[in-house]
Amino acid sequence: MLYIVATPIGNLGEITYRAVETLNSVDAILCEDTRRTAVLLERYGIKKPLVSYQKFSEKEKSGYIADRLEKGENLALVSDAGMPMISDPGKILADELIKRGLEYTVISGPCAAINALVLSGLDTSAFCMCGFLPEKKSDRKKFIERFTDLTATLIFYSPPHNVTADLDFLKSALGDREAAVVREISKLHEEVVRGNLADFPEFTVKGEFVIVVEGAKEKGNALNALPIRSHVEKYIADGLSKMDAVKRVAADRNRPKSEIYAEYEKSRNE
Repeated sequence: MLYIVATPIGNLGEITYRAVETLNSVDAILCEDTRRTAVLLERYGIKKPLVSYQKFSEKEKSGYIADRLEKGENLALVSDAGMPMISDPGKILADELIKRGLEYTVISGPCAAINALVLSGLDTSAFCMCGFLPEKKSDRKKFIERFTDLTATLIFYSPPHNVTADLDFLKSALGDREAAVVREISKLHEEVVRGNLADFPEFTVKGEFVIVVEGAKEKGNALNALPIRSHVEKYIADGLSKMDAVKRVAADRNRPKSEIYAEYEKSRNE
């Protein structure tokens, strides 16, 4: 059996009794960083073989791990922090196990996305975990289009060196929405900064960041009743670029972007 085990996201005291029991019972533990996992295991007196299982080696190691499970071994999968498979390795292994008809189970525990959502003060009734934004600008635009019109609260992970750039990008792509930046969850210097995407200062401090953003407003007929120019300029005033505003209006009205753009430019020149 494979046990997917959630581990602390900051404070080492957050691990569950069941997680400790499970890690003590398995034959070996799969982990991203053996040195980091060793610190956790030492804290709880767990002495088990560690097997490196990182994102770049998932494909080549998943078959080998599945073979071990088929032979009757019990293994645990952990990430550096939080729940494996949530912006961390594990999905390829799970796919391999499902393909072979092998079962796996989850040992519950911390997840930074959930903690950040609750700390944000934004709507928790529906939310979408979006993960990390792509590094390449060309990939970012295509990536964010999947979430632009979702009314659910959006959750993004952000590396410490990129959080200000990520906030700027989210404002340009989504408009000036309510948001919260959560840093160092469960640690001594945990911090929550709430406001609008346009209002956040430049972050120069280190730490693990989660950005939580208000979902899109429900689409109604009110905006569609406006003239095209007013409709486009409403989105521009919300912080979108002209072309992104045109794209949003086209989606609202279920019309081609080229038609909306032509009508908008014509009205501006009249």
